[in-house]
Amino acid sequence: MTNRPDTHIWGGERELLDVFLDYQRATVVLKAEGLSDQDAARRLLPSATTVTGMLRHLADVERSWITEAFAGLSYDRRHGSDEDPDGEWRVTADDSLAEAIADYQAACAESRTILTGRDLDEQCTGGPPAQLRWVLLHLIEETARHAGQLDVLRELLDGVTGE
Repeated sequence: MTNRPDTHIWGGERELLDVFLDYQRATVVLKAEGLSDQDAARRLLPSATTVTGMLRHLADVERSWITEAFAGLSYDRRHGSDEDPDGEWRVTADDSLAEAIADYQAACAESRTILTGRDLDEQCTGGPPAQLRWVLLHLIEETARHAGQLDVLRELLDGVTGE
């Protein structure tokens, strides 16, 4: 089971932003762990939303905001492209949830590496005119929103509820 960082800490702005983002990242993984590949690929909504697709999407979000927008580096969109923006959502029962989780965790680790020693006031070099502070707040918001959606999907799939 995934352990989540303790968010009841005292610290500076950067430390708190980092720990709250890591908490949400861990929550996403916690909500997905333990599902079969088939359940993680099941569509329960009219949209293409699935647990595996959500993990793929969040890995792309990490890379697009930190690697591309903030650091100005290119990255490999493993699922989809500019011509196929919904590719990450096309999931079948043959797609591995474990691989999607591992790729998401790798994307988060890549983000942490890129952001090591970076100042919150630094501007994006490859994206919108935003500070790192804004990018981290945006990632917290986006990850938390999708964690809530995963919570509902998980309850619909197998009845598991909780934090």
